[in-house]
Amino acid sequence: MGGGGRLSGEFYDAIDASLRDADARVEANYPGGPAGRQPVHTVYVPASGYHEGLVGEWGARASAALEEHARDLAEFAGVFGPQATVEIYDRVREKLRREPIEDLRIDFEDGYGSPGDEIEDAAAVSAGATLARSVAAGTAPPFAGIRFKSFERATRRRGMRTLDLFLGALLDGGPLPPGFVVTLPKVTAVEQVAAAAKVLGELERGYGLPARSLRFEVQIETPQSIVDIEGAVAVARIVRAADGRCSGLHYGTYDYSAGLGISAAYQSMEHPAADFAKALMQVSAAGTGVLLSDGSTNKLPVGDRDAVLGAWREHARLVRRSLERGFYQGWDLHPHQLPSRYAATYAFFREGFPAAAARLRNYVEKTEGGVLDEPATAQALAAYLSRGLDCGALTEAEVVDRTTLSREALDRHVRRLT
Repeated sequence: MGGGGRLSGEFYDAIDASLRDADARVEANYPGGPAGRQPVHTVYVPASGYHEGLVGEWGARASAALEEHARDLAEFAGVFGPQATVEIYDRVREKLRREPIEDLRIDFEDGYGSPGDEIEDAAAVSAGATLARSVAAGTAPPFAGIRFKSFERATRRRGMRTLDLFLGALLDGGPLPPGFVVTLPKVTAVEQVAAAAKVLGELERGYGLPARSLRFEVQIETPQSIVDIEGAVAVARIVRAADGRCSGLHYGTYDYSAGLGISAAYQSMEHPAADFAKALMQVSAAGTGVLLSDGSTNKLPVGDRDAVLGAWREHARLVRRSLERGFYQGWDLHPHQLPSRYAATYAFFREGFPAAAARLRNYVEKTEGGVLDEPATAQALAAYLSRGLDCGALTEAEVVDRTTLSREALDRHVRRLT
């Protein structure tokens, strides 16, 4: 056969034309991972308990618990295992002083209840104004927002009003914070997500905000948000129904488990039903730019020493389990969960740091090693190191030393621009 090929230019053009709509659909729906930092957790506090200084108070309470129950490196390692090195111990203590909460959600839903319209109106205004003051004072966490009531019929109007009043008070005190996000709970129909997107668009117009500056997380905590009545994968439809405004999918451990009829004693982040739901979340969000968060554990590190240490060990194990499965964020509900959150997270990144850095350096320098990595793996290695930098587990100096890559160069690999 001749070397010129048998496909004509017209045939190439015809194939391109036949896939034009598919190409556009893929580009629109799968833009890749979002740029920027993802917090390692979301802290939920009831709106009735939110006040100025809360972030510092949580840090002080977490530090005090650590000083009481893990007074030195030996005790710290006794709780969190031999992987809890002096670097991790020191970094956790510094994190609790410097930035104890990465993402704060002021809760007007389950954690708040239904005290009546007049009380909730006042609380929404107060919370928005308080957040604005905290942002202006530099004491707010990098990410913050509210969880309003669901868009089910019984709570829909209340949820919209709370969001409206909160946002108005927040903007009266200054510009929209860069890490602002809102949370839509208890989705039982995909249409509720589309409605929430419309509400955010209307609020942008009403308050003179740039288009698409308001985004929301969707809590995946009902069976209907995983599989709909027709048997379709609802979570994939949820991402699309948000019309580009969905920033994250957050798994709700206990509502989802209860909705399946799992008895309270067996409701857990590691129940097989939870893993099934989270696997569908992961596949549905892949490549869309939508971030994932695991849920929470309700076993709190409070009480006597044995109770605190036992809860810390269980929380650290569950955090590690989530990280290994590609869920880099979770929920924390009590200040005493912060030490175990950061201990487990820092151990995850510091343990894997030498191997990940070496593999990425070999890839960049085209050095032959024991592993042949492809561009997608190099991207994953760079993303892993970037996450470690963002949360404080790693320093830029040690990443540069091991990889020769600056933070800017590392980010280019995350976005596959090299």
